[in-house]
Amino acid sequence: MEINLGHSAVTKEIYLDNAATTRVYPSVCEKMVEVMSRDYGNPSSLHMKGFTAEQYVKEARKRIASVLKVDEKEIVFTSGGTESNNMAIIGAAMANKRRGKHLITTSIEHASVYNPFIWLEEQGFEVTYLPVDCHGVVSLDALEKALRDDTILVSVMAVNNEIGTVQPLDDIGAVIKKKSPEILFHVDGIQGFGKIEIYPSKLWIDLMSVSGHKLHGPKGIGFLYIKNKVKVRPLILGGGQQKDMRSGTENVPGIAGLGEAVHQVFKNFSEKQERLYVLREQFVDRLEQMEGVRVNGFPHRASERNLHQGAAPHVVSASFENIRAEVLLHALEERGIYVSSGSACSSNHPAISGTLRAVGVEKKYLDATIRFSMCYDTTEEELQTCCEALEALLPMLRRFTRGGKR
Repeated sequence: MEINLGHSAVTKEIYLDNAATTRVYPSVCEKMVEVMSRDYGNPSSLHMKGFTAEQYVKEARKRIASVLKVDEKEIVFTSGGTESNNMAIIGAAMANKRRGKHLITTSIEHASVYNPFIWLEEQGFEVTYLPVDCHGVVSLDALEKALRDDTILVSVMAVNNEIGTVQPLDDIGAVIKKKSPEILFHVDGIQGFGKIEIYPSKLWIDLMSVSGHKLHGPKGIGFLYIKNKVKVRPLILGGGQQKDMRSGTENVPGIAGLGEAVHQVFKNFSEKQERLYVLREQFVDRLEQMEGVRVNGFPHRASERNLHQGAAPHVVSASFENIRAEVLLHALEERGIYVSSGSACSSNHPAISGTLRAVGVEKKYLDATIRFSMCYDTTEEELQTCCEALEALLPMLRRFTRGGKR
């Protein structure tokens, strides 16, 4: 049976899938074109073209280090978040296995963290997976009990990519370092960097992964922060670039673009973050007024000085009773509204979210959950239009959904 969704012709795109990827800033595009068309030298070359290319790499590294308040030498460029996570987890485990072979992570990590731990288990390491509460926050008591004399690494995401929960990184780091300063603390900062304040030295962080395309930079570029004197075994061997940590000719256009994206994102950061939080709260309030809708994770923001008791400003996870997520996703798409039914990194392999299970979402909602994710360019009008579309679609779709009204 055909369902007439009653929509008019799409006149404007409303993109609410920014946790999957973001539109590249115009200044980032300009910087990359400049590098590719004019300053295209190999940064390892000894002539002036090589020197000029090297300056772009240095400038980007300086900008990133300045934002994080770390040393420029502690930034290693990678091909993106997945490589950064693999390098941090596998590289640190292999480099420090003489001290022990026990690792800790959580039950709600991204696949690029979870799968390296699975691989390490196959290599003889032992992994403890920490539980989370109904909001997706790591249990500090469970962490404290899990730490052992042979623990060498703990890996926790800053912000959950599906429900937007901010983890208590300061408390987690303190618990780890109280047990032993030698235990490494890795943070997957891919959804957190550029959305919440993260200063590695203040949060006990030894390793942190970041991806460029999550913050209006290009795809195929990211970085790993490696604290000075932390041992990490390189995963890519070759010409010894980046002080032997990551061989291969540097992706200068990507690196330059990433540096520019970081520069733009952190301009007036506090004001932009506050505006996004206000938009998120208005959006959540309206969702909660709709029949058969529940918001997952923390519905409201982190408090001003207690970032681990709330949500990040850009992600909203909502479940819709008696409506399959994929059906609602495409119904919204028909109206020019783009959202996600889960982590885009694994959406081509549909499966019930482990994160939703871990936070105790009821079975009837597991395949009925949509992720809305905003950016600093998202407008109040766009979110209002999305809510109006939902209010029109939900009763209509439930009439034609198994278990819904007939």
